[in-house]
Amino acid sequence: MNASQDSLPPGPRPVVDEGPAALVAALEDAPSALWFVTGPEQRTVWANARARELGSTPSDLPVVGGRPVADLVAGVLRTGRPATLTGALSGGGPPVTVAVRPLAAGPDPGAVLVVEGGEGVDGMRAGADGGAPGHGPAVDVVGQAQHSLLPPSLPLLPDVRLSGSYHPATSARSAGGDWYDAVSLGHGRLALVIGDAVGHGVPAAAAMSRLRGAMRSSALRDPAPAAVLAALDDFAAQMDDVQGASVFYAVLDAATGALTYAAAGHPAPLLVHADGTTDFLPVTARPPLGTLAGTPTPVARATLEPGATLVLYSDGAVAASGPPPSEALVRLSDVARTALADPEALDVGAVAGLAAEIAGGVLTAAGRPDDVAVLVAHRRSLSVEPLQLDLVAVPSALPAVRRRLGAWLSALGMGEQDRVGVMVAVGEACANAAEHAYRDTEPGPVRVTAAVDVDGVLTVTVHDEGTWRPPDRDPGDRGRGLLIMRQLVDGMVVRGEHGTTVTLRTRLRQTPDEEPEHPVGGSGATVVVDREGGSPVVRAAGDVDTASAEQLRIRLLEASHGGTVRVELDLTAVTLFSSAAVRVVLAVAAIAEAEGWRLVVHAPAGGVTRHILEVSGMQRLVELR
Repeated sequence: MNASQDSLPPGPRPVVDEGPAALVAALEDAPSALWFVTGPEQRTVWANARARELGSTPSDLPVVGGRPVADLVAGVLRTGRPATLTGALSGGGPPVTVAVRPLAAGPDPGAVLVVEGGEGVDGMRAGADGGAPGHGPAVDVVGQAQHSLLPPSLPLLPDVRLSGSYHPATSARSAGGDWYDAVSLGHGRLALVIGDAVGHGVPAAAAMSRLRGAMRSSALRDPAPAAVLAALDDFAAQMDDVQGASVFYAVLDAATGALTYAAAGHPAPLLVHADGTTDFLPVTARPPLGTLAGTPTPVARATLEPGATLVLYSDGAVAASGPPPSEALVRLSDVARTALADPEALDVGAVAGLAAEIAGGVLTAAGRPDDVAVLVAHRRSLSVEPLQLDLVAVPSALPAVRRRLGAWLSALGMGEQDRVGVMVAVGEACANAAEHAYRDTEPGPVRVTAAVDVDGVLTVTVHDEGTWRPPDRDPGDRGRGLLIMRQLVDGMVVRGEHGTTVTLRTRLRQTPDEEPEHPVGGSGATVVVDREGGSPVVRAAGDVDTASAEQLRIRLLEASHGGTVRVELDLTAVTLFSSAAVRVVLAVAAIAEAEGWRLVVHAPAGGVTRHILEVSGMQRLVELR
């Protein structure tokens, strides 16, 4: 048996004793592809030679008969019932048969996956090697295009929490076109929108982008539902690829919960009340956009009481459950009610991920026949009171400020990166007060206040009663806190009357829910600061995508005290370096040059990261090692 094991190609190995050696040898050389998988992540315990040629996990296999193999396996693992599928590959060719049989139930269920079909399996292998057109890459292209055109962030208001999610269809022929958006209109009002452009694929994603742009432009001119839908009607009538699109549009007053809304060819949203009961908002049916000139737009009104949640969804959320539609709507209600079962958790910020949870909850083992877009708006029943901290201007008081402010910012629902940026900026303002305000005198008082207005603009003030001292022309490595603060917030004002008041302002925002099944980029990077050596070293590892680039920026500014202290950047372990990351390095390098030092960047010669830096002309601004 040991000899047989040593002869296996690279890949998962079986763990067996001498008894079933003959059986394992037979399975290893079987003409059918065999996988033994376990757990919801479909982890492969063992795969035979035929299977290892096709891929290490079921998710590596293309679509068979219009259905992803991984979805078939997921259904068996979830239900414990066997399933069989016969059909042609998405790229054509002889049919194959996919059979999945459960092996064990319980918290860690297992299954055996068998793929057979002779020439069909050979065609599947060619698709895995890139020789035949696979279906998965097409879905990824459409999903990436769609994700890139959806809003990169959502407004974060003190009285309303939002969550948005988009899942492309499992077939490229059906993916693309569903979208959502949320627009801050001022005075505590939000436009909440969800829609579906006609068609599928990248053209539908492009049409969706134009429709979303027209909606934003119209809403910022006149946000009334009747005015916006009239403008979109006119727009769609002139654009063949937009004509026939459906949309639901609403304006929510975050403070009062008043909701005015209208729809064009779109299903009614779900309202989950604070007590857990559900209703679908009454919507007067009217044709889709641009299909019938002069169509009136009935406008309805409702109230979102404190603790209630509005769930906007596209047609795919109903189609995913299968016919009939009435049962699909019941399933949607049940899924949303379960996801929103803990209103107290929602009030303390546990809203992120709700849209993705609801979108995933309506799916069945059959996968997604259409896109699924979900936008969730939860009206909080508790409000975050303004923060006020009174302390003495001494360094020992700063940790308490960080703790109290950090907890308060978390209650607002801020993401880690934005929260860290604000905390560093406020920390610098407090440190300046402790060091400079009462120089040569007894330490005096410092007051820190923080509040958020109805439109989600955070204002933090740090006021001392000491003597204002303008920064020295050349303060060396000290006194550069103002530079740090300007880099970390949207705006800063310093007043020197009656002591010193530093006012920091930034607009709160949150990112849409992650889409683990269809990621746009990599899994993100880890960024840490190593302070063991003479100069701090910021080390990044993994994929430095757009989100990770912001984390990289904060860590570089934090480690360099806003550019006043020399740091090094280690990118040796980076696997993806995005254009957003390049902009971060350029910005920090420019600050370093202005401060009289040069940023050292470690990136191995011949690597992709080094190539990107050199193509960007970075060697003129940084020292590449």
